[in-house]
Amino acid sequence: MVRLHVKRRDESQFLYETTVTAEVVAVVKDLVLIHNGRLKVDRLCSEMSELRDHGVSLPPNMQGLAEEQIADLKLKDEWQDKCIPSGGAINCRDEVGRRNGQAPNDKMKDVLKRTMSEAKKIVSKDQVKANVCVTQDMVQDALDQLRGAVMIVYPMGLPPHDPIRMEFENREELDGTQASLQILEDATTSLWFSGKELVPGKKLEAFIGKNEKTKLIVKLQKRGSGPPGREPVFSEEQRKEMMLHAYRKQEEWKKMEGDSEDSYLDSEWADTDTLKKQFQGLSTVSWRPR
Repeated sequence: MVRLHVKRRDESQFLYETTVTAEVVAVVKDLVLIHNGRLKVDRLCSEMSELRDHGVSLPPNMQGLAEEQIADLKLKDEWQDKCIPSGGAINCRDEVGRRNGQAPNDKMKDVLKRTMSEAKKIVSKDQVKANVCVTQDMVQDALDQLRGAVMIVYPMGLPPHDPIRMEFENREELDGTQASLQILEDATTSLWFSGKELVPGKKLEAFIGKNEKTKLIVKLQKRGSGPPGREPVFSEEQRKEMMLHAYRKQEEWKKMEGDSEDSYLDSEWADTDTLKKQFQGLSTVSWRPR
């Protein structure tokens, strides 16, 4: 199997396995789905942290308003009494004003926390270091775990306007956010290897040969934005080792410069009487008491 080390800009994202006979279009589509799925997991974990601390989301027309403003406008959250976490709620006011402040109890918080940690590990960039390839099934498994944890804590479900429910139902509203800039579409995404774009309509073997045991560094790039930056000649670890080696050499030179120019005369090899002592059998004579 061909192993692709997928990068976005200069950051490692995940490993992916395929074959040299795979169509470039199919590979790009699969990579984009995994990439977007990993982003969804990150967004869900971020929102679930807020859910754990401050309860479900307020209706859009109540978010960011002070209690006095809500009272003056006579607004009411119809979902507050419907969406009560299992085991009862703990009052924990949201300073930002996005959530209703009815947080789950400590036991339910732990369920959310553990599940988020496990889901993050499945799609983590650390999987690259562990030499583990990420698949669509793994991403879906992470999403299913998060969905299951939310259902345990909120068996009645979340309000339709809650970002977590919207993510699960693929109704997320990301327009105008930083997250929207990270999402890719397979129709407008190109795959680059060694400074060359892998043209759709061909198979991978047209660019990388027929060796199935190849490992490549590839980059996902939005089409029309030009080629991505080339890989650095040295890795970060190699660069650190080289800097350490240069520092040690510099210190050695400083030490040598600090020595006297004729200090070598104290060395045994610089003794002009060495040959004479050898002939007279005095080279091994020691005047120190034994």
